[in-house]
Amino acid sequence: MTAVREQTAHHPPPSAGRPRRSPGRGPRRPSKDGGPGAWPYLLIAPAVLGTLYLLVYPLVRAVVISLQDFGLRQLILGDARFVGLDNYGTLLGDSRFWEVVRRTFLFMAVNVALIMVLSTLVALMIERLGRFGRFAVLSSLVLTWAMPVIAATTVFQWLFHSEFGIVNAVLKDLGFASFDRYAWFAHGPAAFAILVALVVWQSVPFAAITLYSALTTVPVELYESARLDGASGARIFRSITFPVVRPIFLLVFSLEVIWTFKAFVQIWVMTNGGPGDATTILPVYAVQTALSSQRYDLGSAASMVTVVLMSGVLVLYFRQMFRQEDELA
Repeated sequence: MTAVREQTAHHPPPSAGRPRRSPGRGPRRPSKDGGPGAWPYLLIAPAVLGTLYLLVYPLVRAVVISLQDFGLRQLILGDARFVGLDNYGTLLGDSRFWEVVRRTFLFMAVNVALIMVLSTLVALMIERLGRFGRFAVLSSLVLTWAMPVIAATTVFQWLFHSEFGIVNAVLKDLGFASFDRYAWFAHGPAAFAILVALVVWQSVPFAAITLYSALTTVPVELYESARLDGASGARIFRSITFPVVRPIFLLVFSLEVIWTFKAFVQIWVMTNGGPGDATTILPVYAVQTALSSQRYDLGSAASMVTVVLMSGVLVLYFRQMFRQEDELA
């Protein structure tokens, strides 16, 4: 045994003096051509080109048209004349435009307030349900969210049909005889309320599921400690739940502001912006101006104003997000 030890000490194994490389570490062997080459760029090129064509080009084209005298003649012959900011001056000097802007912000505020309140309540309810109840509610929300916009809008048109609608029949059976053959879409406030109900019904599922996912990240120990201290449910939500889910809450809030601000399909299919201008918001106003008046330049200018206003909302959200990151750092 002593001889074996001495032989081992004088002649160490070949690998004893070599540093072992840990797996995944060490210098990476350079490729034969000196780098990855153009292959990664070729892989992302279709996505980049598609984005440029579908998003950037229409935006640039709309900006150009908003700076030109672009009507039906120019659309056919292509001899548009550059007029600078005259279209924006005409647009901002139109009293109807400012009425539409006011109605757009009212529509957005009512929708977003209802969506955030209802979705928060639904998320809190889901958190307290059992497994079967949670599965049933989440499945219903997903099915509602998956319904196409045109199909949901058509269903609401049937519900509030003046002659064959279920809503009028139910109200009449309850004793409200004034709703017999009531034309909901012929009255501005009624049509506005129906559109709000439709947008809220379509938007609550996404917001509720997202907020419920955020609620699952709140540590249970915080709730138990608060209950031991005698905190009420409202105090627990204000002091524990909301501070934890606030980033997700702000994200959902910003997305809902953008989505309701640019709502178009529901309004256009259901009322075309009527009766009168009772349900006309900025996207609908832009299409009406471009199609009915053949003023594509003013329609593009209205679209650019909409983009600027929505960009302002994004700037406010990113400022708040960066401020929270600085506080956490």
